[in-house]
Formats: sequence, structure tokens, C-alpha cells
Amino acid sequence: MRPLLKLNPYFAKYSGRLLLGVLFIILSNLFAVYSPQVVREAVDLIAAGIRQADLPPDQRHITIPSTLDMWVGWTGLDLEGRLNELGSDEAILATVTGCALLLAILYLVFALLKGLFMFFMRQTIIVVSRLIEYDLKNRVYEHYQRLDRAFYKRSSTGDLMNRISEDVSKVRMYLGPAVMYTINLVVLFVMCIGFMLHVNAELTLWTLLPLPLMSLVIYRVSDLINRRSMDVQRQQSTLSTLAQESFSGIRVLKAYAQEHQASERFRSSSLRYRTLSLAQAKVDALFMPAIQLLIGVSSVLTVFIGGSKLIAGDPTVSVGRIAEFIIYVNMLTWPFASVGWVTSLVQQASASMERINEFLDQQPAITGGTLAPNDLRGEIRFENVSFTYPDTGIQALDHVSFHVPAGGTLAIVGHTGSGKSTVADLIVRHYDATEGSIAIDGSPIQQFELAALRKRIGYVPQDVFLFSDSIVNNIAFGKDRHEHELIAEAARAAQVDENIRSFPKGYDTLLGERGVTLSGGQKQRVSIARALATSPRILLLDDPLSAVDTATEEAILRDLRKARSGGRTTIIISHRISAVQDADHILVLEDGRIIEEGRHVDLLARAGAYAKLHQEQLLEEARQRA
Repeated sequence: MRPLLKLNPYFAKYSGRLLLGVLFIILSNLFAVYSPQVVREAVDLIAAGIRQADLPPDQRHITIPSTLDMWVGWTGLDLEGRLNELGSDEAILATVTGCALLLAILYLVFALLKGLFMFFMRQTIIVVSRLIEYDLKNRVYEHYQRLDRAFYKRSSTGDLMNRISEDVSKVRMYLGPAVMYTINLVVLFVMCIGFMLHVNAELTLWTLLPLPLMSLVIYRVSDLINRRSMDVQRQQSTLSTLAQESFSGIRVLKAYAQEHQASERFRSSSLRYRTLSLAQAKVDALFMPAIQLLIGVSSVLTVFIGGSKLIAGDPTVSVGRIAEFIIYVNMLTWPFASVGWVTSLVQQASASMERINEFLDQQPAITGGTLAPNDLRGEIRFENVSFTYPDTGIQALDHVSFHVPAGGTLAIVGHTGSGKSTVADLIVRHYDATEGSIAIDGSPIQQFELAALRKRIGYVPQDVFLFSDSIVNNIAFGKDRHEHELIAEAARAAQVDENIRSFPKGYDTLLGERGVTLSGGQKQRVSIARALATSPRILLLDDPLSAVDTATEEAILRDLRKARSGGRTTIIISHRISAVQDADHILVLEDGRIIEEGRHVDLLARAGAYAKLHQEQLLEEARQRA
């Protein structure tokens, strides 16, 4: 139960509804436990009426059942006097039958009232569980948004989806049915035992004799259920991850004709999930037969002990009381039988809540400061910055220093793995530098409000991602409201406006998952338009032109130069010299170090790594033209 303690604040939030639900449980069970008394009095009344036939008329006397007398007393009817005035067998039979009929009607009324309050009970407690499920899912999703990029590198998408869906759903089963049936069991048990002790304490003790054994069975099996529940949930996450990866990479699977292998991997994982689920189901299946057996033993003991006392002439035992005890025992059958099911629900919820708590307890490594970047100019300075990826231990940057004045343009080139993209990740604070300092407008980057800083940075990542939404919503993604003219202007600057307008629905065209309906170059240009639409003070372009042709690249760079004239700071990361040659300053990275820097003309004159890279690209372009 320890992981579930973190749900207590939610119970406190909806305490009013819960208390109302508990009241309905008490009222429902109150009418339930009165029903066996009605049955007892009806049986005893009929038995007493039968016995009167053997007595002389002047000795005949029947006591009206107390329950019936209490409920019809307000009518002013003297049932007992009327009953005992009638001495003939026919009159006695008619009167006893009438009283029995009234008891039957009273029993039906109690049953209807019990059902009514049971309905109200479910409408309060089950609704509370749905409300808490809603709150918990929102909290989990909000926490997902707060966690840093390193967390998502460690976690699989399928596992994250499973925690917010399957795990939260299992927790809801604890919040609703498990809590409701547990409270119902406690209330019903206390009421039943109280009434039974009031009737006959010795017979009650014999009836409850098997219950300690039932508690031992529940205790012994609970730990086994918990372990198997954890195994099932972990395998469920693995299964979800496999499915998600297969759906996302379906084009690659089909391109390499690996559909059969993917199906086999999923079948193998699904088979393990089935094995674990069946193992858990076998343990769950032990509860119901065991508890029903123990309840059956209680019923046998009730009949045997009660019958023995009745034969022995015990005045506290009657046929009606034995029937009443049997009904009480059977009333406890489902609540006690549900103990196994509830225990399974609690153990599964505990396992799921433990998985949820694993990352709810994680705090993001990247946190913002209090400085609001309202008048951001865009000056960027790196001072001896080094960075090592925390999960792999790979050093991406090694004592890198540079300065970009406000409104300036910096270009970064280098081979794959040289650390180019890491510079962009540090500026948008996907990570924090391991060593050294990064400042914007002279202030350490950690002092800025994180969300406010990122809103002033237009970032085009190397791995373009578009949402399953319209093109206009994808371009306006970083804006608080749509401004169609600004969106169209950004699309024109990214050289994608004509492509969009050629679609039947234009800007309202819906894209498939990850923008699959667009070509690679179109996706890159829509991503550039999305960055430009926010009118950022700092523009980060991480190899955004790798999938466009030379003419389109030149047109985009021309429009970007116009945008830079307005004072926007721009950092262009690329492996293509044509994309960076107009920059104010160029850095050449290799193994995380700056090996050359300067302007395009100066770097060519040095005949170093930059000039060699330039020459290689010229030769490649010549071969392509040939």
C-alpha cells in the first residue's frame, strides 16, 4: 500500500463526495441487514401459527413480530389483540398469512431502498475515481512536459504511453471499485456481526470460526500477486514499445521486407505477456474458490450448531434465527469473496503506482531562473564550454569558446559527430554545459525563465518533426494565436508557400503522422517557416537545407539574409559550405574542438580543413552535374 499513499491528496480533494458515498454505503447496508430479521420473524410467525393448532383456543397466543409492529404501529392497528381474539384455526391461519404478507412487502421495501442507496453509492465513489483518474492523467502528462531531453533518451515511447494509460487505469480500479468494496465490506461486516452477536454470541463465534484462516490465505497470496503484477506491467510496456516502433517505422520494415520478422518479435513478446498474465490469473483464481469454501463451512457450522441447540431446547435459538444467520453468512459471501479480487486490484494498482512514482519523483535536470528575457538582443557567448552526454559518457564539446554579437550570424561546419548539433542543444537548454559558461546578453543562460527564453528562439532541429494536423497549425505551432498573413510570409521566406497553395486544401491540408504526406524537402521548409513565424530574436538552423535543391537553398538563404538585417541573431549549422559562406563568422569543429574559425574567404585562403571540405563538395557537385 505504500506507493498508493501518494493518492491521499486526491482523496482529500474529493473528501466531500467520498463522505457522501460512505453515507450511502451505510444506508444501503442498514436496510440490507434488517432484511434477515424480517425473514426470521416471518419464519417464526409461521412456525408459531402452526403450533397453535395443537393448543386449546383459550391458550392460543401469538406475539406479533417486533419489526412488523414497529412499522405498522403508526396506523393504530392492534394486530396482536386482533390476532389473539380469533380463536378458530381458519382465523389464525388467515391472520398469520396476512402478517407474513405484510412482512414480505416490508422485505421488498427494504430491498428497494438498499438498491436505491447502492445506486447513489456507485454514483459518488465511482465518479470520484473517474475524477481522480482525470487529475492523475493530467498530472502525469504535465510532468512529461517538464522532464528534460535526457529523460526521453532513457525512456521508450511505449513505456511512457503505458504508464499514462494502462497504469493509471489500474490505479483507478483501486480508487473506485477497490475502495468502494472495501468500505462496503467493513460496514457490512460490522453491522452483520453486531446483529449476530445481539442475537446469539456463541452461534456467532462458531459462524466466524473460518474467518482467521481466510485472512491467512489472503496474506500469503498478496505478495505473490504483487510480484506477478509488476512482471505483467513491465511486459505490457515492452509490448507497447514494440507496437509503437513497428507503426512508426513501417516504411523501413516494408522497404527491407521485414514484416515477418517484426510479427515474430511481437508474437514472441505477446506470448510472454500471455504467460505472465495467465500466471497472475491462476493466483487470482485461488481466491474465489477458497473463500467460497470457507463461507460454506460457516453455513454448515451455523446449521449444525444452531440445529443442535434448537433440539436441545435452547430458548435463544429458533428456526427463524437459524435462517437469519444463514442469510447473514450468505450476505457476507460476496464481500468476503471480493476480498481476493480487491486484493488483486490493490496489488496491481500498487505495482502501477510504483511505476508512475518512479518518474513523478524525478525532477528535471534543466530548470529555469527568474530573469525574464523581454528585451532580448541576442548576443551569445560561449566561454570554455565542454559537454559530455550523461547517458553515454561521450564528450561532444571540448573547451569551445566563441562570441556572436546581437544581430550577427555564426556558421558551424564539420563532419558528422563533430559536435555541431550539441551547440544548438546547449543554447536552447536541452542540456546544460558540463564545464564553462554560456551567456545571452551578458547574463548566464541558467538565469532566464526557461519557457520565456525558448519562445524567443526559433529552432529548426536536424530531425524535422511535424504533427498530424493542418499545415497552418504546424507553422503557427509556436504562436499563441494565428496570424494568417504572418504565417504566409514565413512560408514564402521558407520557399514553401507555392507548394502549399498547390494542394487542394492549401494551408488547411492535413498532414499524416510526422508529416508523412510531404516530401523531405517540404518538411524541412515547413519546419523553417514554423521557426520564422514566431519572429524570434535568435534563429537556430541545424542543417535545415540538407533535403532541398541548390536553387531552393539559395532562395531560402536570400530571404534569411533579409530577415537578419532586422537585428536577428542567426546560427546556421550545416555540412554544406554553400549554406554558410555568407556568415559573419564560421567555426570548423572536429571531435568537439574548434580547429579553424574566420570568414569564408579567410578560411579558404588558409587551405586548411575548411578549404578541403569546400573542395570536396565542389568535386561532388561536378560529378553530379556530369
